[in-house]
Amino acid sequence: MRSTRCVVVLLGALALSVSLSRPAGAGEPTEQLRGRIDHAVAILDDGGLRANPAARREALRGVAAEIFDFTEITRRSLGQHWHTMAAADRDELVRLLTALLERSYMSRIEQYSGERIAFVGEAVDGDHATVRTRFLGKGGTEIPVDYRVSRVGDRWLAYDVSIEGVSLVASYRAQFNKIIQTSSAHVLVERLRAKQE
Repeated sequence: MRSTRCVVVLLGALALSVSLSRPAGAGEPTEQLRGRIDHAVAILDDGGLRANPAARREALRGVAAEIFDFTEITRRSLGQHWHTMAAADRDELVRLLTALLERSYMSRIEQYSGERIAFVGEAVDGDHATVRTRFLGKGGTEIPVDYRVSRVGDRWLAYDVSIEGVSLVASYRAQFNKIIQTSSAHVLVERLRAKQE
């Protein structure tokens, strides 16, 4: 549970960090991610949006939707259980997990203080890629962060983020699997609903 919280907290910070170095030969996945992060920073710096928190929050949600594929994150987090669930239950879980991740993302925005992210490499394999970055915290702390992305139409969207080797999807999958195996998918939905409330 603790590792998932750390990953989710860092997601917000990473999505709002100012991008730094441009690796030689950076490809489309890296450039799209960098552009979205730059867009998030521009929203934060916009004085008009700062005066309208609801509009700023909505704009940042839009950027999050341009970075993350919440349906794919949910599907991979449920693993084998995804295929046995009714479509309505899957849709509900996507909505609930998206809301949970967005809340974590939004709460992190308030703590943003100019952290940096360095893009250090990219590995592309067909319609999948890994964008390797380093989160540069205050005091010189460097945290390796890998974004696993896949091509969806003409966009590259993240379906997993690994921070210091800890995968967001693997962490959720372990928790979700335990709840479903010891209780049921319905209990998982109820727990996520309770977190939303």
